[in-house]
Amino acid sequence: MQVISALFVEEFNMRQVDGPSTRLDLTGVMFSLRAPAPPPVTIEPHLLALIHCPPNESGSGVFEVIVTSDSDPESQAEQIARNVSPFEVEPGKFTYRLVRAEITFDDLGTVYAHCRIDRGRWTTVPLSLLAPA
Repeated sequence: MQVISALFVEEFNMRQVDGPSTRLDLTGVMFSLRAPAPPPVTIEPHLLALIHCPPNESGSGVFEVIVTSDSDPESQAEQIARNVSPFEVEPGKFTYRLVRAEITFDDLGTVYAHCRIDRGRWTTVPLSLLAPA
């Protein structure tokens, strides 16, 4: 299985269309956001990962997300947040994982959400906290 895409989003909806087929509506895709107050602050963004299972695989997996201050998931940087969850998907189909992380920023800057399935290849998504308005 593989992560097709991973993004921070404000809202996510699914709808059926003719086919039968499914459409994903993403709102507020972001790579940065303004801090709600001067740091330290805690934010709770939603990370959406789209996952595909080839027809010849089992459809069972474990989705792991770690959030660190380093863009290298193999670094020794302290984990800011972590989520591990098993999932099932029909072989040949897609599924999604929606993870709401609680991330504390001691200062303005960037964190990196590193996602993978079953200890596979990492997909990394940055999220920068900007100065409050």
